Amino acid sequence: MRPQPDRDWVGRRGARARLRRCGRDYRRLPRARRARTRPQDDPNMSVLAVARGVAWRTVRNALTTPAILLPTFLFPLFFFVAFAGGLSQMQHVPGFDYAGGYTAFQFAFVLLQAGAFGGVFTGFGVARDFEHGFSKRLFLAAPNRLGIVLGYWLAALIRWALVAVVLTVVALGAGMEVGGSARELVGLYTLAVFVNAAGFLWSCGIAMRFRTIQAGPLMQMPTFLILFFSPVYVPLALLEGWMAIAARANPITYVLEAARGLLAGTPAGVALAYGVAAALAAATGVWALSGLKRAERAG
Repeated sequence: MRPQPDRDWVGRRGARARLRRCGRDYRRLPRARRARTRPQDDPNMSVLAVARGVAWRTVRNALTTPAILLPTFLFPLFFFVAFAGGLSQMQHVPGFDYAGGYTAFQFAFVLLQAGAFGGVFTGFGVARDFEHGFSKRLFLAAPNRLGIVLGYWLAALIRWALVAVVLTVVALGAGMEVGGSARELVGLYTLAVFVNAAGFLWSCGIAMRFRTIQAGPLMQMPTFLILFFSPVYVPLALLEGWMAIAARANPITYVLEAARGLLAGTPAGVALAYGVAAALAAATGVWALSGLKRAERAG
């Protein structure tokens, strides 16, 4: 009896096992049948199936590897404690009129920062998969490579969501004042989702082009700069000189200002912020997909 090709490419046991079993069954088939039953031509392998498999593997690796798990949680918490605690006297500066207090003021920034860097750190994982040869096998097993990018982003989103839950609990425990309604809070976290997508898609485009973890600084440094050239410590109106010019030219400034307004219950510029966030996600999405095509051509 001829062995049948394995159709369950990305199940609970992980993408690596499916790829190995796929290769064994495929090699056992007669030569004529191989041409008709190639793994990459499996019509049952949908975009969502590929995405689920990639996301499951990536999240599992992140949660079971201390070197990945600990920085994911510790860095945002460190920044929040350092900014909200160590700089809390900033709220007494003349002209500081944010209604939610300094803890909420910094929480909005750290939430967006965690979203961006959660995406960037997942991009590191994409580059690492290329270095270890897993991505090449994944490209062979997945007929629709769009599912690969989607799966990695879902993993980035899950990582950020876990961090956001912990960060929110810590902030509320520290006495953060929340003036926004439930609808406004949903808007706040949705903005962070857009920032997470933009951060991941930017780093994914870099990873797909260079296919080495040595490209990490190219993923991280632009993200760091665009975040920290926004009004991090004081409202935009209190900035002066070149820093004020840079902040006003920075698209993230408008996302951050809207996020703070939503948290305090005084929303302003929300439509502009969503437009900017969606544009960033769309632009970086084009960047990531063009990088995917380069990776496909490179084999």
